[in-house]
Amino acid sequence: MALAFDEFGRPFIIIREQEQKTRLRGIEAQKANIAAGRAVARILRTSLGPKGMDKMLQSPDGDVTITNDGATILEQMDVDNQIAKLMVELSRSQDYEIGDGTTGVVVMAGAFLEQAERLLERGIHPIRIAEGFEMASRIAVEHLERIAQKFEFGQQNIEPLVQTCMTTLSSKIVNRCKRDLAEIAVKAVLAVADLERKDVNLDLIKVEGKVGGKLEDTELIYGIVVDKDMSHPQMPKRIEDANIAILTCPFEPPKPKTKHKVDIDSVEKFQTLREQERKYFDDMVQKCKDVGASLVICQWGFDDEANHLLMHRNLPAVRWVGGVELELIAIATGGRIVPRFQELTPEKLGKAGLVREKSFGTTKDRMLYIEHCANSRAVTIFIRGGNKMIVEETKRSIHDALCVARNLIRNNSIVYGGGSAEISCSIAVEAAADKYPGVEQYAIRAFADALESIPMALAENSGLQTIETVSAVKSQQIKENNPYCGIDCNDVGITDMREQNVFETLIGKQQQLLLATQVVKMILKIDDVISPSEY
Repeated sequence: MALAFDEFGRPFIIIREQEQKTRLRGIEAQKANIAAGRAVARILRTSLGPKGMDKMLQSPDGDVTITNDGATILEQMDVDNQIAKLMVELSRSQDYEIGDGTTGVVVMAGAFLEQAERLLERGIHPIRIAEGFEMASRIAVEHLERIAQKFEFGQQNIEPLVQTCMTTLSSKIVNRCKRDLAEIAVKAVLAVADLERKDVNLDLIKVEGKVGGKLEDTELIYGIVVDKDMSHPQMPKRIEDANIAILTCPFEPPKPKTKHKVDIDSVEKFQTLREQERKYFDDMVQKCKDVGASLVICQWGFDDEANHLLMHRNLPAVRWVGGVELELIAIATGGRIVPRFQELTPEKLGKAGLVREKSFGTTKDRMLYIEHCANSRAVTIFIRGGNKMIVEETKRSIHDALCVARNLIRNNSIVYGGGSAEISCSIAVEAAADKYPGVEQYAIRAFADALESIPMALAENSGLQTIETVSAVKSQQIKENNPYCGIDCNDVGITDMREQNVFETLIGKQQQLLLATQVVKMILKIDDVISPSEY
């Protein structure tokens, strides 16, 4: 820490415990920050694209996560450096806003930082670099608008949506059955989408997983799947045209709020107490029967006596169903959640065409399917997989695919993937650089170079010769004036991404460019880092 001295050479204190603090300033601080940001980008670089590798992360309590979803990797990595935390935030905000492209955005930011470092070494002021990057990102975003294509889809023609979701899924573990999963994701989104308002509420899509079976057994259920079974083994396993009472009150006699003691000193009194309790249970069950309920779903448990009575009265019941699931069941069946028995009325019951209990494999695992509901706006994607990690990773992949389908319904413009959009932007930015006088011109050129890092990473991960491949694609784009040529990751022999059906959403790409530029601008503006020393 630089100490301050007065005119007699005596040190005086400005910052508390200043001899214990470390301080980086000027170009040193910027270089340290850039190095931290690039280190994070380097981790994610290898997991970009269809041939990207996965990362295995172990949490302190021994849980293992295997994933190549950028946001998940960074969340679980437990980063300590402040600048590296900015990169984590960057990928998280891409995840929240778009849901896909979380790896690409970090790799892009890393490339911008790398170029910025070279410019700093030439002695260009960081603010000028940041401004040049800002101008360049504006040019690139406008250029994306120009090369984007709109495509039409409807309830009948879902092929374009499925193709775009397949692009997302092809970079995940699940790419061998990406077609099926993409169709499931698109159908789920269209089931809950409001196409007039162009809005999709993803909360209505429940993603449930169960270990066992194979990935191909993953299915879409127009209804709700609950990981519970009937409360009594002898209750019917299949109910057609069910009227469902959804309760949040427990099936037991009310307990007085005050402290109380019941003195029972004779058998008669005990008998009357038991009679009383039984009568209470009887009344409760009778109320449900009177309203016409043929299935009771309860948030709380009920004791064996109530269970026995329900069984006796032919009223199947499910207990301990969570609050979120209750809400989804209520939305799907059109029922109302009833907090007190007194409020049960026939109009508050939910309707479902079929409620069945299904058991899996040789284990005793059973799940409850509620299907053919009155309001099919709530659906469940039920994932099967060989082990817990596959199921978890499939959930994350499906989430990405759902987000992509949602973004396309909100805004149906697409750009082509495989690095074609980045190379095209790079050419456009390079061409526009000459129009700007001053030092910013260098920064704009550097931005154009940095954009090529995404196709470079794609080529590298696919085992191709990086520089040859990217330069060949770039020259082909300029020669044919065709912004749709990209890296041929799957080795098909065609570089035109329109024929390979590799799509990405326009808003996702634009968001990537803008977010990465903002973060780099922020990192470049820091010129003094004061941190407490390590003990």
